[in-house]
Amino acid sequence: MIQAYVRQKVNRAIFKDVIDDVFLSWMKAVRINGIFSPAVEICSMIGTLIIYFYGAKLLKINGVTVGTLIAYVGYLDRFWRPIVTLSNFYNQLLVASASSERIFEVLSIQPEIKEDKNPVEISTFRNSIEFKNVWFAYKDEEYVLKDVSFEIKKGMMVALVGATGSGKTAIVNLLSRFYDPQKGSILIDGIDLKKISFKSLRKLIGIVQQEPFLFSGSILENILYGKPDAKFEEVIEVCKFLGAHDFVSQFEDGYYTQVNERGNRLSTGQKQLISLARLLLQNPQILILDEATASLDTHSELMVQNALNKIMKDRTSIVIAHRLSTIKDADLIIVMDKGRIAEMGTHDSLIRKKGIYYELCTSQIRFVKAG
Repeated sequence: MIQAYVRQKVNRAIFKDVIDDVFLSWMKAVRINGIFSPAVEICSMIGTLIIYFYGAKLLKINGVTVGTLIAYVGYLDRFWRPIVTLSNFYNQLLVASASSERIFEVLSIQPEIKEDKNPVEISTFRNSIEFKNVWFAYKDEEYVLKDVSFEIKKGMMVALVGATGSGKTAIVNLLSRFYDPQKGSILIDGIDLKKISFKSLRKLIGIVQQEPFLFSGSILENILYGKPDAKFEEVIEVCKFLGAHDFVSQFEDGYYTQVNERGNRLSTGQKQLISLARLLLQNPQILILDEATASLDTHSELMVQNALNKIMKDRTSIVIAHRLSTIKDADLIIVMDKGRIAEMGTHDSLIRKKGIYYELCTSQIRFVKAG
């Protein structure tokens, strides 16, 4: 990116400013250390000289011996030696202090979304998901969801459509409880989301994102991420079911192949299939698809869509999609417009209505016809 926009000189100048600041701070610490250590040594020497000078006079007095004088010098040396040692570690103490300050800054951050003191554990999704008069804004910005209410019955496939910024992703973020609404409530089987434990809620919900994320490590480790105690045979079964086993087997180390940082050794379609295998191994009862095929080429899209169709069978699914051809068979389509629900219904009923959804469909058809 830097090379593409010819920003080398600008970024070099920014980097130099940062390095100069670090350099000046470090040199200041070195200078202080350089002064402090000799100063301690000098004080120690001065103290020793004073004892010798004063002790030489006291030797004339009965009761003060050479042994007593040497003992005092030894005591003084034992007093100063730890101070000299500490002065030699001054730089290390400064570095440790700065590092610990940053660590404690992170540790002191309090999560905005907190679990209830006595959370409810739920093991199965039995009936419905309900949004009741939900209002939501990211921090102090204007509301991205305004008085949103709808119900999703178990086993339904629900599609969220609308222009960018209409509030589709906000709905799934609230359902996953990455955020809390400012007004209204979200219920699963009649239980407020805020009262359900994080662990049991997120075991129920599986999310497929537009940009699949893989950790550095092997393919097997990434698939086992959601269920570490799963058997190797289960992993192979899941991958065969999704059609991922063939390409995984072609790698030199198979399931033990290292995918590198963010999985950059794999294509986007392969990464999406690995993330779907990770999801299916966890076996969630509620599935959220956030434009899962939007960034794929045609061949990868067909491969991933086929895998998604298998996963969505007999599950409650919430799909965010811009390609409306993928959601024609949805049980319920919710059309979002500027944070509000503009229309709801099936594909056929919304087409007959000739509203926003009808315009979205016809505009996509015109775009395809135009080549």
